[in-house]
Amino acid sequence: MKLTHDSPWLDFTAPLSDRLPVWPDNPEFSHERKQCLEHGDDANVSRLATGTHTGTHIDGLNHFIQGGLAIDEMPLDLMVGHCLIIEVADPKQIKAREIAPQLRKATNEGLARRVFFKTANSRRPWYREKFDESAVHFSVDAARLLADSGVELVGLDYLSVGGFGGNVVEVHHTFLGAGMWCVEGLLLGEAEPGAYEVACLPIRLEGGDAGLARVIGRKVER
Repeated sequence: MKLTHDSPWLDFTAPLSDRLPVWPDNPEFSHERKQCLEHGDDANVSRLATGTHTGTHIDGLNHFIQGGLAIDEMPLDLMVGHCLIIEVADPKQIKAREIAPQLRKATNEGLARRVFFKTANSRRPWYREKFDESAVHFSVDAARLLADSGVELVGLDYLSVGGFGGNVVEVHHTFLGAGMWCVEGLLLGEAEPGAYEVACLPIRLEGGDAGLARVIGRKVER
């Protein structure tokens, strides 16, 4: 979604609403108006209730790693800069053999520090639908390839880098154990594959295992 009609910036952030799906057993999101101008109050004031892994968010390393860095300890310079968006054809899983050639090329061009992955998840408005247990996610071999390639920030267009009821723990351990930061819940439907400048800043939650984030990007020439 474009921020404005004439802006080169795209908004990769899922809108927060009561329709937003959450990972099973995670807290639901709610937005409640506590004071309202229409009801005669002096101002509009709302109350939010949410889990830390709701919508577009960034995992702290301590999400799965005991003693790992919390979200407020993330390196700020990593969250702003050049990023490569790779589109994946496999409708079920991101596998190493599909992404290896593009990742190798990105490494040679110095674009492999930040990599977002656009999958079949982006073909539908998942942020307004029920939780998808079969959403595209990373295979363990792809996660290991990315970790071994020196990627520091990885992003995906659904709520988790790992698969529901499958490899979710192992994939997270592979990424977070390697010191990689995971941006989950991206909206990449309007993003063409290629090089981008991105900014992805989570809320500064002290000791947090994740932080809700606003993520934006604009395409740049390689």
